[in-house]
Amino acid sequence: MKNILIVFTGGTFSMRIDEKTKAAVPFYSGNELIELIPETKTLANISVYEFGNYPGPHMTPELMLELSKKIKYFAQQENVDGIIVTHGTDTLEETAYFLDLTIKTEKPIVVIGAMKTSTEPNWDGPRNLIDAIHICNNQNSNGLGVLVCLNGEINAASEVTKTHTEDVETFRSLDFGSLGFVDRGKVIYNRLPRKLETRPAEKINTNVDLIKVYAGMNEKYFKFSAESKVDGIVVEAMGVGNVPPQVFEGIKYALNKNIPVVLVSRCPAGETLDVYGYPGAGKWLKQAGVIFADYLNGQKARIKLMICLGITKEVDRLRKMFEEN
Repeated sequence: MKNILIVFTGGTFSMRIDEKTKAAVPFYSGNELIELIPETKTLANISVYEFGNYPGPHMTPELMLELSKKIKYFAQQENVDGIIVTHGTDTLEETAYFLDLTIKTEKPIVVIGAMKTSTEPNWDGPRNLIDAIHICNNQNSNGLGVLVCLNGEINAASEVTKTHTEDVETFRSLDFGSLGFVDRGKVIYNRLPRKLETRPAEKINTNVDLIKVYAGMNEKYFKFSAESKVDGIVVEAMGVGNVPPQVFEGIKYALNKNIPVVLVSRCPAGETLDVYGYPGAGKWLKQAGVIFADYLNGQKARIKLMICLGITKEVDRLRKMFEEN
């Protein structure tokens, strides 16, 4: 049997409903969860590393960097064949993408979570964990980058997003579809990830704002960000990559202070393009020096910008990092 390491970080998977408050709270450790799911030990040689017990909203970029360094070390060990990371679903896509960008290994890394607690009859954590073990045991999982698996669907960390607040089928790749699925232990892949890129990170710059554009918006949030000396701004623009005229003035204000501005769409799917030419549209933004972020959503573009800013603050180099992959 293969040697699979489970890196436990917490999340709903480890929670149960408190009898007094009737609310879900952290409860189980990673080792306790494994004891609750004995089937795991029949599928692989399982070991557990207790990274922490964090609800999803408590995960920070600093913790993501620490987690990345730990997993990178584990992946280099000969007695580790695959790694599973348990994580709160609220920030799962951000951590998974962070790991995908910063860890280069042929060994499978699978990030899982749960939408239901252990108290609920439809607790989905055990299935997700067992599916992840099957993924790690499958040789076709090697070299695919970081994977995310919930409800039997296998998705690329670079493509997946959380789409529903409660549905167990919440994680979807809206632009390209899943990579494959797990059915009764059988792992089936339909395609490869769209792209793989790695940017080894020893440090990150978390001083990055994420601003969502809305109808009638003016420049005040961009000026505030610039005056508060942020090191980068990610803009969730309208449609294919357009903003109101006053927002454009705010973006130019930030650019004139040498603050890199990265553009994504506030739409759930689709890429950003410079196809419109009116004031505030993509052509104007591109000519002003805004960096277009392809198919990334806002939270992922912020993760990537934080990692890239840990390498350089030169806008031209940052642009190349976003546009060359």
